[in-house]
This record gives sequence, C-alpha cells and structure tokens, in this order.
Amino acid sequence: MPNKVLIAGASGVVGAAAVDAFLASGWEVVALSRRRPELTHERPYTHLAVDLRDAAASRAALGALSGITHVVYAALFEKPGLIAGWSERDQMETNLAMLQNCLAPLTSAGSGLRHVSLLQGTKAYGIHLHPMPIPARERAPRDAHANFYWLQEDYLKELAAAREFDFTILRPQLIIGAAYGVAMNLAPVIGAYAAICRELGEPFGFPGGVPYVWEAVDARLLANVFVWATTSPKAVGQHFNVTNGDVFEWRNVWPAMAATLGVEPGPDRPRALGQFLPAHAAVWDRIVAKHGLRPVALPALLGESHHYADFCFAHGATEPPPPAFVSAIKLRQAGFHEVCDSEDMFCHWLRDFMARGILPPA
Repeated sequence: MPNKVLIAGASGVVGAAAVDAFLASGWEVVALSRRRPELTHERPYTHLAVDLRDAAASRAALGALSGITHVVYAALFEKPGLIAGWSERDQMETNLAMLQNCLAPLTSAGSGLRHVSLLQGTKAYGIHLHPMPIPARERAPRDAHANFYWLQEDYLKELAAAREFDFTILRPQLIIGAAYGVAMNLAPVIGAYAAICRELGEPFGFPGGVPYVWEAVDARLLANVFVWATTSPKAVGQHFNVTNGDVFEWRNVWPAMAATLGVEPGPDRPRALGQFLPAHAAVWDRIVAKHGLRPVALPALLGESHHYADFCFAHGATEPPPPAFVSAIKLRQAGFHEVCDSEDMFCHWLRDFMARGILPPA
C-alpha cells in the first residue's frame, strides 16, 4: 500500500509545516483542518474541512477515507486567555475527544493504518506548574499532574495495541512557523508589536520581564522529524524531545529581529502584550490600509498568541522563571541530526510574514 498520510490540524503552525514536508517527500497527503492551510509546496493534496470537536461530522468525513497509512496528529483546542485553560478539565476532555474523533473512524479492522505521530510539549514535564529537571529527559517517570497529554497518550497506546499500529510522540520546545490566528506562534505577535511601535513613533523595546533563556524549534525542522518518525524503526513506541539545538535569551535576539523588521530597538519597555495589542487594534487597521496588507484584523492575526507571548517573555516576573531545558540527545542517537540557528529562525519567519503581505515591509 502506498504511503498516504492524514495530517490533523493542518492549518496550524505544526500542521501546515508537516503538509509541506510530506508533500516535498513525495507522500500523498490529506490535510484536515477547519480552514485550508497556506503552503509553500505546489504539489496537489486533499483538504478536508472538519471540526474535530464535532463527532458526527468527523465520523462521516474520516469514515469515507480509504488508504490512510499514517496519521500526524497536530490538532489542538485552547481556551480564550490560553494559560489558565491548561489546567482546566474541559480543555483536557475536549482535546481527548478530538483525538478519539480523528482516530476511531480510521482504525476499523483491516484499515491499513501503520503509524500515528502525536504532539506533546514541555508541559509534559510540568513546566507550567513547577520547576522541572534540567535537562528534562524522555525516560523520566510521567509527571504527576492533570494534562490532556496523558489522556491522549493512554488512549493512543490502548488503541495501537488493539489495532496493531505503531506510534511516536514528539515533545517540541517553543515552535515558530508560518501560521497566524493560532494559539501559540510568536512571529506574528512580534511583527505586529514592532509595526505598532513604529506607527506610534516608539522604539521597539522588549516588553517582557526578567531575562529568560529559552530553547525553540523551527516548524520546518519539527515537520522533518515527523517525516523521519513515520518510517524509522528507532522511532516506534518512543517519545522524543525536539529542539533547534541551541539556546537564546530574548534580549540577545531582539536586535536581529528589529533589523529584520526595519524598526529601531530601544530600552526595555515592560508591558503586557495580551492587553497592549488588543487596545491598539485601530492602529493595526491603519497600518494595514497604509501598506496595502492583507485585510487581516488584529484578533485574527494574533489568535491567543499574544497571551502566550506574555508567558514566554516572563511578563511581570521579578525573579527568573525556572529554566526549561530539555535534552534532545535521544533524537540524535536515534538518527535525526538536523539543527537550526534560533536567531536565523525568527528572522526567517518575520521575513516570510512580510513577503506574504501580512506584516508591513521593513
């Protein structure tokens, strides 16, 4: 049976990159998302407009598919405000139901499904609740906290054993990519903030709190891990942390991003982007009109990512947050060696947003 992958959450940061990567690798691709993904690859693919929260619609659409051999599950439900929802039971149950609504119609007896890749993250190590071991390793016992990751993982393992398919679970760090209007992508947030600062005649000062060292992963690199994991025997039944391979501190990459965006960096200017950006939606509308940008209103550009920015930038913190470093050694030892310079990654995606007419030119 030829390789045919279903990518759930195909319009998101991870999903769109995965569609591009699998198309580039010659796969037949079915992209599942409520809206059609923006892609760089021009090979044809099938798009299914389905909301995985709707069990009946999911059953009808996915039950009609044939020949799916692999699934990349990158769909995600987040609540308004983002951070508080991470610990709320209805958020967890919704994410479990979405995975069930995706996989149940695809895993009937004799379906031919061979492999499912599932997305987690560093919340698996409890970083949103408490300090985590440095570096966090995949072999550590499951962190004892409520998390939709565990609900999904337990369901996936049980289903894989019953239906005899393989699985791999990936835990990427901060992901940067091409999507906008999503829960967690800082590129459009940083770009919109820079444009508004320039329009207001303000320097582009870092809006966060105390220094906070991070790891990240380019969505393109993560997508390549998905392609690798679908066919590598060393990925079967495994968890893998995924990073670019370096670390950075926001103030150290801020000048390069400022230069890319054509704005003047300035001294720190602590402010909550979750409040500042929505309050300047009219300024954004003026920027869109002035530069002839795509008619994307600020809420549609940001999604919930401005709240995520406050978390990532340590807004309001007076003491350094606990470090959140993971080991990617296991992935390297298994055979995946691609790396990416994180400063180059940020600048690439900011240029990409400008080239697509979503952010104003430098």
